[in-house]
Amino acid sequence: MTTANASAPPFGRALCAMLTPFTEAGSLDLDGAQRLADRLVAEGCDGLVLSGTTGESPTTSDAEKAELIRAVREAVGDRTTIVAGVGTFDTRHTVELALTAEKAGADGLLVVAPYYSKPPQDAVEAHFREIADAAGLPLALYDIPGRTGTRIEPETLIRLAEHPRIVAVKDCSYDFLGAQKVLARTELAYYAGCDEHNLALYAVGGAGYISTVANVVPAQLRAVLDTFEAGDTPVSARLQQRATPLIELMMAAGLPGAVTAKALLNALGLPAGPVRAPLRPAGREAVDGLLAAYEELTTG
Repeated sequence: MTTANASAPPFGRALCAMLTPFTEAGSLDLDGAQRLADRLVAEGCDGLVLSGTTGESPTTSDAEKAELIRAVREAVGDRTTIVAGVGTFDTRHTVELALTAEKAGADGLLVVAPYYSKPPQDAVEAHFREIADAAGLPLALYDIPGRTGTRIEPETLIRLAEHPRIVAVKDCSYDFLGAQKVLARTELAYYAGCDEHNLALYAVGGAGYISTVANVVPAQLRAVLDTFEAGDTPVSARLQQRATPLIELMMAAGLPGAVTAKALLNALGLPAGPVRAPLRPAGREAVDGLLAAYEELTTG
């Protein structure tokens, strides 16, 4: 992997934050994961992010994370990149997960800011540098202060961009100005981590997206980027707008994305299975609303 540029994002443009299928008994469903991964690649995803928040990483074991990488790699071969979520609040544990992911066949690592302990920026920077120094894979840093309680400040990202293995950011900061400051001063590839920002961030130089909603409508989200890339901005904008009702229900209606994505895929007969506690499945009313928005987007 090389540093990012406008023509060659390090992990592809259209990435899915893939959910982790479980059996009805609650164990890892590797066959389901392979079938889901194959479908996502066939419908336009050129990167899969495993064991992120949507993949229920807080409730999967280290061994399950490695098994998932191996199974998905077997299914997709070299048709897509695999980025493994390895971030924890413990630097030592994160390094261990990074090394295991590399051995299991990942192409890159997604590393969230250390959560709960709320370290200051110098400690956040040291955390990422230690992981980048130890790992042999390129890193995408995941800035999602609404979940972690800790921001990766733009100035911190600018300093970290000097590290040769820190190549990308998954941005859920809701700081559009901050993202543009980093884009202007670094070669970091910026991926929208909030689906409502997919087109907006791409339009100002972003690399693409890492999307939860892509579990359900990968082709429709890919079309937004492809149409923009082809120079038809008005159509690209309309395609983004058409996806907005589903994006809102999946990501901003009070339920976590892992819950809504699994609810929809289960309703459509696709691999997903239950969520693990403390998450709870979506209720019937929520599922009906999600299905209606899905059908409007895919058949309207």
